[in-house]
Amino acid sequence: MFKSFFVSVLILLCVVIFETAILSNLLFLPAVPDLLLIVSLYLSVHNGKIFGVSSGFVSGFFLDFLSVSPFGLHCLLRTIIGYVMGIFNKTLNMNGIFLPILIGFIATLIKVLLVFVISVFFPDSVIPYSIFSKAFLFELCANSILTPLVFKFLGSFSGMILLEPEKVS
Repeated sequence: MFKSFFVSVLILLCVVIFETAILSNLLFLPAVPDLLLIVSLYLSVHNGKIFGVSSGFVSGFFLDFLSVSPFGLHCLLRTIIGYVMGIFNKTLNMNGIFLPILIGFIATLIKVLLVFVISVFFPDSVIPYSIFSKAFLFELCANSILTPLVFKFLGSFSGMILLEPEKVS
């Protein structure tokens, strides 16, 4: 379990650096696809709730350090999403294309909903998404389309990042 967690943390660190250093500086993108969320989804859906909460928290922690958002916002969002997606651990077959697209779509909507709820309580520090904006629609579509691709890519590392079936909870 520790090996899987440390390899997952290393992958999350690489993805957050790629996302914040490279993707955020591409001016032709209306919004940055949330690859870190997709990697956390993969870890949550394949390893269960506990691993999903842990990977969600770690990915949010990395993102909180590298972004200008209030500290702890991404930790909270991604921990909740990791738990919710970890519930579907042994119930969904993620080998196809449609289900990962649906999971990426739903996770992005959950993230937007949670940001809205938090912005109600902290209106000065958290800016909610504008759901009819070009940037939001791009992020929603990009996350949905990239989810099966990232899942397939991470599937090649499944021996290092997935837990044995008897250890998944």
